Amino acid sequence: MITDILLLLIGLCLIVFGADWLVDGASSVARRFGLSEFVIGLTIVGFGTSCPELVVSLTGAIAGNGAISMGNVMGSNIFNTLLILGLTALLTPIAVSDSNRKVDIPITLAVTLLFIGTALTGNRIARWEAIGYLVFFAVYIYYCFKSGNGSEAEVQGQADGPVPPIGKALVLIIFGLCGLIFGGDLFVDHSVELAHKIGISDKVIAITLLAGGTSFPELATCVVAAAKHKPALALGNILGSNIFNILLIIGCSALVNPISCQSMNPMDYVAIGLSALLVLLCTFMGRKDKLDRWEGGLMIAVFVAYYIWLFIKQ
Repeated sequence: MITDILLLLIGLCLIVFGADWLVDGASSVARRFGLSEFVIGLTIVGFGTSCPELVVSLTGAIAGNGAISMGNVMGSNIFNTLLILGLTALLTPIAVSDSNRKVDIPITLAVTLLFIGTALTGNRIARWEAIGYLVFFAVYIYYCFKSGNGSEAEVQGQADGPVPPIGKALVLIIFGLCGLIFGGDLFVDHSVELAHKIGISDKVIAITLLAGGTSFPELATCVVAAAKHKPALALGNILGSNIFNILLIIGCSALVNPISCQSMNPMDYVAIGLSALLVLLCTFMGRKDKLDRWEGGLMIAVFVAYYIWLFIKQ
């Protein structure tokens, strides 16, 4: 047990330091190339923090277990939006630009609805649909970088000192991602071992530690970004990660092996659709230029309600 506790603490340290390095490196890249922190969060950070989901889903697809790929992506997107974005907004209100409200958030909702529609049509995601996902993903990434130059105000707002060399920024990003991924693995694995040793049931472990485990990188990155007063990077990370999860991860997984969706139930589809819709609705309630603390609290309340239902149904 002492070994498990020690390795759990090492994993936690790697997560914290990794998130700190990733946020600093990503912010430096944004400033170096005149891109907004939101776009960097949407692309580089979003992809990096989605690596655990990519590994888990591809492994499941290769093994012919599409339920793992589907459950991992659906659970991760719900976790990302309702808990992580909600917690970030609870820590510090998140600024929402006109572009976020009119383009980025609606695109996230549209991708989520596309996923629900294709999953419900025939209860499977076929290879030709996977190719469509990957084409949409390529177009989306092209659009992000083409339209991603930060406004003059954004760039000035990010300029809080000399910009580190690009090499140093890239090293910070790489080491940050490694710390998040390996630290997350250590933390989850030894949390599960400790939970078993103190008598917690497999069902509770699956619903809590394992379901949220692949979202630890997003959680750590968003909390650190909020603490460093970079909420735009946190918002970009969540939206980007959710889009990567659906278009890239489900696309690649279904291309390897068509994914059956029969293990999913209607409430799972309602939860993932509602989570994306709730972000859009929150940008039109209260202060339109921010996700306020009460809206973050609302997201967390919906997350808790869904998890209670999930626990009862299991």
